[in-house]
Amino acid sequence: MEEIEVIFYIEGLGNDRKVLESALRETAENLRDENVNVKYIRIEEILENGEEPLKYSGLIEARLSGDLASIVNLTLKYSPAIVEVLKPGKLEVEARELMKILGEVSLVMGKLMEQFGGLAVYPKLDEVPMPRIGYEREEIESFIIEDRNLLYRFVIEVFGENGDAIKETMAKALSLEGCRINKLVVQGQEEKGRFKGLLAAELLSPFETMFQLTGKYAPVAISIIEPEVVDITANELQNTLTDLSGFVNELVTRPVKRQILEKKNTEFKLKP
Repeated sequence: MEEIEVIFYIEGLGNDRKVLESALRETAENLRDENVNVKYIRIEEILENGEEPLKYSGLIEARLSGDLASIVNLTLKYSPAIVEVLKPGKLEVEARELMKILGEVSLVMGKLMEQFGGLAVYPKLDEVPMPRIGYEREEIESFIIEDRNLLYRFVIEVFGENGDAIKETMAKALSLEGCRINKLVVQGQEEKGRFKGLLAAELLSPFETMFQLTGKYAPVAISIIEPEVVDITANELQNTLTDLSGFVNELVTRPVKRQILEKKNTEFKLKP
């Protein structure tokens, strides 16, 4: 697989300058030991942020190159604030290789969500119209060829009041995510007044949307039906990696954000 060259911008925040400096140095050393080509790693000077709850901030700029699987794994591991893709301008990946990468993303994100909670949050869907489900073969071919969509199957665990309500809610949610729905099936059973089962969908969407869904839902299975070779532009990959990193960062920083919010609320209550 063709090498991808990227720059990771990894942010660090903390209340203690020396602790933050040490953490940034350790992160830089860990990056140097990863199984990728390291062009350079720079640690920027620690900045003081005034009276912010996390008083100090720092930045690592790391220029790396490796195959797609390695770059995705490092994105999950280090959650850079920004990923800049330098080259290639366009990448072709076989569908079976991409499915392996998506499986790893699902595994990692699933473990994080078990620890910190879910990611998929939507506004009230009552007023959202039910999307179309099912397309003719000619339409599907047009979406794949002209719109550069992928056709893939996507299976997730679902919980709720009943299967019909879950199917309607998820159809609307997937439509809001930017998917066209070719098939949608919910199977399961009620236990103690609560439905538990699986939702299987056959979806059409751009590469970025497919990756975002994998990060948000951690599917138990995902398989790309068409095309056999997926072409990805540098801009698409850059957006995808930055979004994926944002998902990881959102989860792992929840405890810190909760502590800051509780501290602010306590300070507000104590003020005369």
